[in-house]
Amino acid sequence: MKKVLVTGGLGFIGSHTVVELQNEGFEVVIIDDLSNSSIDVLNGIVSITNQKPIFEKLDLKDKSSVELFFRKHNDIAGVIHFAANKAVGESVNKPLLYYENNLNTLIYLLNEILGLETSSFIFSSSCTVYGQADEMPITENAPIKPAESPYGNTKQIGEEIIRDTCKVNLDLNAIALRYFNPIGAHASSKIGELPIGVPQNLVPYITQTAAGLRSYLSVFGDDYPTPDGTCIRDYIHVVDLAKAHVFALQRLMNGRQDSNFETFNIGTGVGSSVLEVIKSFERVSGKSLNYKMTARREGDIVSAYADTKKANSILGWKSQLTLDDAMLSAWNWEKHIRNL
Repeated sequence: MKKVLVTGGLGFIGSHTVVELQNEGFEVVIIDDLSNSSIDVLNGIVSITNQKPIFEKLDLKDKSSVELFFRKHNDIAGVIHFAANKAVGESVNKPLLYYENNLNTLIYLLNEILGLETSSFIFSSSCTVYGQADEMPITENAPIKPAESPYGNTKQIGEEIIRDTCKVNLDLNAIALRYFNPIGAHASSKIGELPIGVPQNLVPYITQTAAGLRSYLSVFGDDYPTPDGTCIRDYIHVVDLAKAHVFALQRLMNGRQDSNFETFNIGTGVGSSVLEVIKSFERVSGKSLNYKMTARREGDIVSAYADTKKANSILGWKSQLTLDDAMLSAWNWEKHIRNL
């Protein structure tokens, strides 16, 4: 079995990707500092796969700890890098936190990966690298505009760091997956999105409101130039997204890449407004949601949804699950963790 390192592997996307990797026969090592995740997620992974990944609690901002880790695990064949702060609104208020955590950790990882015998690297990027794109759907060739938030800027800079490193280290093979808005949970309801404190993302706020943890959901802006006035995003089921990482890793390990740094959009290709997401939730849950229209939120763009042709044809990956599938799984997960 090839050994794969998953940083942030107890987080939302990371944990689902660990499940898919183990289902495909990879040996997985997880690094997580538990700053925005729970050790209990490890039990969920084991319960789903009947396999226990290796787990190391480690802060990737500590360069010496990263060096020691790679001395201990010098047989790693691939790295999937999720560990990062990821809330747009928080990044506007705490830019230095985001620049330190999201960039330093990437640099320390790449330094160590270059010393490995084989170097396959998957970077958790984001559609935020495009800013407010001129045309929909967004292709990988869309201009990279000035970022709307420090979070988006860290993803732009992160890709630049990897691209520049690949130019002078031809043995390093990397793919940046630019994904859109991951939502939902595993069908087993044993792992899902588990925000600490007030959720920064729409769907867990919806489910927490429905569960009675929040008095109401704020919809940030109803005056955008969209059919119903609310922002439009491409919401992708987290299980589909997790599988895309496996496809990308296998592409690199099998030497199928066209260059040693590639980018792919990972989304459904369908844009849904905030109100459409709310209606989907109400439809699958049978619950009426208490929501209020409030002012726009700084850093939010109007619309973003993916052109997925490149991922479909070159990676051989395509999303399979619907918005209703994702909302139902998110609600089942919320009910599970709240014992509802």
